[in-house]
Amino acid sequence: MGKGFYISNTVVIVGIVLAAGALCTITALPAAITSLPTTEPWDQWRLPQTLSPQTYNITMWPRLEPDPNGLYIFTGLSKVVFRCVIDTDLILIHSNKLNMTKPPILTALGSSPAPAIALTVMHPLTQYMAIHLTEKLIAGESYELYTEFIGELSDDLGGFYRSEYYENGVKKVVATTQMQPTDARKAFPCFDEPAMKAVFHITLYHDPATVALSNGVVIDKANVTVDDILVTRTTFAPTEVMSTYLLAFIVSEFGFIEQNIDSLQIRIFARQEAINAGQGQYALNVTGPILKFFEKYYNVPYPLPKSDQIALPDFSAGAMENWGLITYRETALLYDEEISSNGNKERIATIIAHELAHQWFGNLVTLRWWNDLWLNEGFASYVEYLGAHEAEPDWNIKDLIVLYDVHRVFAIDALASSHPLSSKEEEIQRPEQINEVFDTISYSKGASVLRMLSDFLTEAVFTQGLQTYLDYFKFNNTVYTDLWEHLQMAVDKTSTSLPKTVQEIMDRWVLQMGFPVVTINTATGEITQEHFLLDPETKPDRPSEFNYEWFVPISWTKKEAAQPLHWLLKKTDQSDQMKIGSGDWILANINVAGYYRVNYDNANWNSLLNVLKTSKESIPVINRAQLIDDAFNLAKAGIVETTLALRTTLFLDSETEYMPWESALDNLDYFYLMFDRTEVYGPMQTYVGKQVKYLFDHFTTLTHWEGVPPGHTDQYNQVNALRVACSTGLENCTTLVKTWFQKWMDDPTVNPIKANLRSTVYCSAIAAGGEQEWDFAWQEFEKATVAAEKDKLRAAMACATEPWLLNRYLKYTLDPNKIRKQDATSTIISIAGNVVGQSLAWDFVRANWEYIFNQYGGGSFSFSNLINGITKRFSTEFELQQLKQFRDDNAHIGFGSGTLAIQQSIERTTANIKWVKKNQQAVLEWFSNPS
Repeated sequence: MGKGFYISNTVVIVGIVLAAGALCTITALPAAITSLPTTEPWDQWRLPQTLSPQTYNITMWPRLEPDPNGLYIFTGLSKVVFRCVIDTDLILIHSNKLNMTKPPILTALGSSPAPAIALTVMHPLTQYMAIHLTEKLIAGESYELYTEFIGELSDDLGGFYRSEYYENGVKKVVATTQMQPTDARKAFPCFDEPAMKAVFHITLYHDPATVALSNGVVIDKANVTVDDILVTRTTFAPTEVMSTYLLAFIVSEFGFIEQNIDSLQIRIFARQEAINAGQGQYALNVTGPILKFFEKYYNVPYPLPKSDQIALPDFSAGAMENWGLITYRETALLYDEEISSNGNKERIATIIAHELAHQWFGNLVTLRWWNDLWLNEGFASYVEYLGAHEAEPDWNIKDLIVLYDVHRVFAIDALASSHPLSSKEEEIQRPEQINEVFDTISYSKGASVLRMLSDFLTEAVFTQGLQTYLDYFKFNNTVYTDLWEHLQMAVDKTSTSLPKTVQEIMDRWVLQMGFPVVTINTATGEITQEHFLLDPETKPDRPSEFNYEWFVPISWTKKEAAQPLHWLLKKTDQSDQMKIGSGDWILANINVAGYYRVNYDNANWNSLLNVLKTSKESIPVINRAQLIDDAFNLAKAGIVETTLALRTTLFLDSETEYMPWESALDNLDYFYLMFDRTEVYGPMQTYVGKQVKYLFDHFTTLTHWEGVPPGHTDQYNQVNALRVACSTGLENCTTLVKTWFQKWMDDPTVNPIKANLRSTVYCSAIAAGGEQEWDFAWQEFEKATVAAEKDKLRAAMACATEPWLLNRYLKYTLDPNKIRKQDATSTIISIAGNVVGQSLAWDFVRANWEYIFNQYGGGSFSFSNLINGITKRFSTEFELQQLKQFRDDNAHIGFGSGTLAIQQSIERTTANIKWVKKNQQAVLEWFSNPS
């Protein structure tokens, strides 16, 4: 370890003891000088490019017991070595909610002496510590900045925070981290931008009964006495050069299981009780195969000696790809053979694959700034299906991206308030703006367009370009166009024929929001494209240099014969091949490889509907789901009649495949949201119940509701059959559900309900019951030790139909001793999804907005889900005015990462009002006499 990096034992111990003297001084530092002109560097949101960090030497000591003031704190010290790039007399470094316990010390590592520090000023708004110097630092010279600090180990799920759980009746505390995107600065002073990569040397002081983890492997561990306290000092190997947001350090009493594959250490950490129960075994089983798959896929060996994965009781996101120490919610990593469902298992496999994909794409090669987050998250969201397929090849999981990502994001990207995948850097500056880009567009649209790109390039060309990109830029930062250049090089080396360059094609999908609807007239052969908007009367606020035209790769079949790919490069095109005669039909966007919707002339629509009814196997399963989803959304936009969309569900009375059913139920859910408070509801229930009876009888014959279907998606469709049959009042179903739940209530030691069916059974039984059923579920929720089971019960309790029970449940979300902070907003959303709970949840959120926002929303990049979730049923002028009033009344508090969601909710409500007014009567008539 070179000069400037080594910290002697004496210095560390003395430093921490001195910091400990400030244990009761966690108070707000002086406010920034608001009168300074905004041209000053400390009033800007981006760091100046004057300094470049090289290494950090960080020592942290979290206290897992409260101090006399009831605070949990951590103390630390940091030595950051940086190189001066441009002469400057100002050191600007991020620091948020930290108190300095000693003045910073600057040391020169070259021949010239370091300037003296004239003044240190904290700027809480922009989250900087500004160190003013008496003279300038010299370009090309290296310096070291030493700081000692203290911070609160709070329960806010960001930075260095605490998580709590009970084991054998004893409270346990975990000190853990979540740095992405801008919270490393809450743990230690740092240059907290993704392009400011450095090497990190981490040392942790902790109770000897605990285990310390970080990105690197342990290189030294010793017990020492500090201020008469025996602690363990754990020192970790230096990291590879990496961004601050990927740093992690954790102190806990967790247990682990491990295995070694080709000298790579793989470990799964969790609560000791969960490890003892074998809940980490499935994650351990799939991690090795997924890692090996990505090594081959990227053609780059895994760059670290170990892969640790840890399940945390409190965690704001699903998981976080910290390099070598990946953090998860318990439900995203732990699996119990007896209690967890097939869906829980799939979630674990895909999330592990997502985070492992990032170890190369994101960690080894990192995007320069958050405006290109979509490439990082979109790529991982695409290849997670490939990685999970490697671990579970029998699942046929790669197809499910159409339901989970493509269809899901279409609904958001069809709003005029959507946004492009990539924004300009200057548009994404403040922490709340950065949090806001962690949305469905970045993840699911990113995945969808990259899947489309891989499809028209071919997977061989796509992976070749990806591999040279990763090799060329490893340990560095990029912008998204760097990937396009390497893909283009791969194209140029092959016989792949493209009508434009990769960048020219992809600019249309990345730099403008939205997507097209492609209309094929099979009588004339005319093909057109238009920007698809759910409310065509709205216009995007954002101008597009491409005038909302795309270069569209159209895959298609004539009857069942595949045709060559057709590129639609302008608004209108002509293809005589797409003219058809009587008895023929055309189907476009095969396997939904393209990110666009498809419309046809009425004759072709009628032909396709007839094929669905008479010989549906002629159409691939994915495209049966696509026809339903396209038709319903084209109807929402007024492009086709709503009755045409409803006709796409007629064939379901003989359909047993999951994807068409799931697509239909997702779209019919919109009808329930719009009409479950109107006269349409009764006839709609009768129709849906009639359609699902075939599916329910199919699984009754297949399993007698005692077994599990062998197919992965068949298990999902069994759940759909039970859920819909019960919700529409099928007597055989409700009898089953009530019987199972009553048996469990009679003997809580034995749960007779199959794991896959529990979510549905719990919800149905609680909805049909009252206080007794709800209280029983709450007792079981409090006793449950498997996170997946707790999640099922937590969601099911929102199904109650007694308003007072739901109001009581809403109040529980304000008490972290009852509902964990990580689960508060999703619980409110679940209650709002219940027609009885909708208005209760809306009133509750409005009455408690300031508290909810400050406790759960200020820094959460998933907070927009709350606003969308509680307003999705809005469809009246009164609700629209309430929503606008809510926006105006709380402007002074703010909406954080939900700012865009407010605008989208207003736009969606406006569209709902128009749609209901136009379609209610026709929908009522069709459900009353479907044909």
